Amino acid sequence: MATKIYTRTGDAGKTSLIGGTKVPKSHIRIDSYGTIDELNSFIGMVRDQLDDNASRDVLKEIQDRLFTIGSSLACDPEKEPLMKIPDLKDVDVTFLEREIDRMNETLPDMKNFILPGGHLAASTAHVARCVCRRAERICVAMDEVDEAVDPLILKYLNRLSDYLFVLARYAGHRLNAEEIAWRPRTH
Repeated sequence: MATKIYTRTGDAGKTSLIGGTKVPKSHIRIDSYGTIDELNSFIGMVRDQLDDNASRDVLKEIQDRLFTIGSSLACDPEKEPLMKIPDLKDVDVTFLEREIDRMNETLPDMKNFILPGGHLAASTAHVARCVCRRAERICVAMDEVDEAVDPLILKYLNRLSDYLFVLARYAGHRLNAEEIAWRPRTH
C-alpha cells in the first residue's frame, strides 16, 4: 500500500524542522526553504524548455544543490552538527562561475539593460532568477536575526542568480530570439 502524502500534523499551522523542533509555518526558516523549493521548480521548468543537453545537465546539477541547500535551511541549526546533512562546497560556486564564463564566450556584449522575454525559455529563466534573488534576500534576513545560515549558501545563491541571467541570454541566443534592449523614456 502506498504511503499517504498527508499527515494532518500541520493542520494547526505548525511544522517540524529536521531535528524535530516545532515552529510556526510562517517562520522565516520555513519561508527560506519553501522559496528554494519554488526556485527548484522553476529551474525544472527552464530545463524542460531547453534543447541544449549541456545546459539541461547543469540545471539538473543545480537542482541537486538546491536540495542540499533546502536540507540545510530546514534543519534546526543547533542540531545540524549532529546530523548527516549534505553540504554545499566551494567547488559548487566555482562550477557556476565556469558555466557563466562558458556561456558568455558565445554571447554578444551587453550594451543595454535587457527586458525579460524573447522566448519562453529565456523568460522562465528570468523568473527563476527573480525567485533566486528572493531566496537570497530571505537568507540574508535570516542571518540578520541570528537564524544561522551557512555563508556559502548566500554566495551560491548570489552566483546562481548571475548564472540564471546569463542562461536566459544564452537560451535566447541559441533559440534565435530577439534580445530586447530597455530604452528608458526620456521625456
